[in-house]
Amino acid sequence: MVTLPDDKQKIIESFAQKKGDTGSPEVQVALLTHKIMKLSEHLDINKKDNHSRRGLLKVIAKRRRILNYLQKLDEKRYKKLIQKLALKK
Repeated sequence: MVTLPDDKQKIIESFAQKKGDTGSPEVQVALLTHKIMKLSEHLDINKKDNHSRRGLLKVIAKRRRILNYLQKLDEKRYKKLIQKLALKK
């Protein structure tokens, strides 16, 4: 089994629907949000890094697609996740 970094493991544990859950929309969105924050910090320092900027836009689009899916699947779970992650919309 591959061990995950501490941040990632904590995120998975806090957003998992049940023990061993790593693929639910909530976990995926939380991990993507963490990745977006890290990339944003990187781009604040490295303003001309356009390759990373493109990667950031792709990650944001993926998170949006998963959020749209979750909203169609279960509105309560969607609203709870948005509130927990302090995302807009």
